Amino acid sequence: MTVALPRTPAPAAQAASGARLRAAARRHGPVLALFGALKLTGFLSFMYLLSSAGDYRTKDPRFGGGAHAWDVLGTWDGWWYQQIALHGYDPRLVHVPGATGLITLEGNSAAFFPLYPALMRMVTAVTGLGPYGAGLLVSVLASFAAALGVHAIAERFGGRRAGLAAAGLWAVWPGSGVEWAVYSDSLYVALAAWTCHTVITRRWLTAGVLAFAAGLNRPTAVALIAGVGIAALLSLRRREDDGPRPLCAAALAPLGLIGYLLWVGDRMGDLSGYFRLQSGAWAHEFDYGRQTLDVLTSVPVGNFGGYLFAYPFADVIGVGVVLLAFALLPLLLRLRPPAVLVVHTVLTLALVLGSQQIFANVSRYLLPCFPLFLPLAVAMRRLSLPVQCTLLGIAALASGSYAGYALFELGVP
Repeated sequence: MTVALPRTPAPAAQAASGARLRAAARRHGPVLALFGALKLTGFLSFMYLLSSAGDYRTKDPRFGGGAHAWDVLGTWDGWWYQQIALHGYDPRLVHVPGATGLITLEGNSAAFFPLYPALMRMVTAVTGLGPYGAGLLVSVLASFAAALGVHAIAERFGGRRAGLAAAGLWAVWPGSGVEWAVYSDSLYVALAAWTCHTVITRRWLTAGVLAFAAGLNRPTAVALIAGVGIAALLSLRRREDDGPRPLCAAALAPLGLIGYLLWVGDRMGDLSGYFRLQSGAWAHEFDYGRQTLDVLTSVPVGNFGGYLFAYPFADVIGVGVVLLAFALLPLLLRLRPPAVLVVHTVLTLALVLGSQQIFANVSRYLLPCFPLFLPLAVAMRRLSLPVQCTLLGIAALASGSYAGYALFELGVP
């Protein structure tokens, strides 16, 4: 009787596998190293500012406080995500007795989409981490995935140097303080970036699945879903792709978003329940830009009492971000980007700036507009790598203030 010995990979297969790993390290290693170094610099700067000010010690642990500086990263929306990861959802419409102002309903977890807390629960089950640690791990890993996606798109426009610059800009952009926090923003931008990349490279079914997942993560995924649909229709019209794959992607993309909204509406007994909750409990509603206009005409003249939810320092940064976005949009259009990038960016701008909300958050809400990085990234490719790293490094140090401290302690992220 003979005993079969386990087969070992052939030397040729081992060599090929090693070559692929080395090629992947050469291609992606610099991107991950640059992004990680910039994020760590900004993060440490943020923690230093928090520790020096000490404000967090006097605040409610749910609202920007905690026993330690790093606890702040799990407050505000992070508190809600942790509750969902621990206890699940309880969608309902409960009226505040005697309320006559903007807030007429009690807030509840249904306002927060399910993909991120579901991943938190999965990480907790696998690693044993609590919801805070699991949320941070998901966000940090997603931020690196987003950096690779932003790099991959920018590289198509300006080569490898532009790709590195774009990944660096994602690390230091205003609002980037939530990228390493218990927030869903990094996960959404990772899904959005890779959805756009798969559309550009015509991997339609993958694009549909990623857009489906993005719709389970944030309501503004409607902009991404529209981008996939319009790109699919244009592809068929131009006969760039035959067969049903573009249409399948366009049909699959909205199902996650629609499914969650219908589930919430069914549990609340009102199909418009999600939107009623956002308006009545969180004062978030589409107002065609009235509040944004109020802020843009009030902040420059120092009038911080002329609009809702004023947070002066954070609002000044927000105004700067909005003006920068308006300046970069025509520069982006000059690059003639694919339709999916244009639709996604323009609709995201319209949804964010056309809504009544806490304006101090606008720098975070506009993080998905990563295609706006492209004109700057293409321009920065002319710089030598040391100069590029120096500029981004200075911005990373400063981001501890404008993207971290201002957002979490001087505003409401």
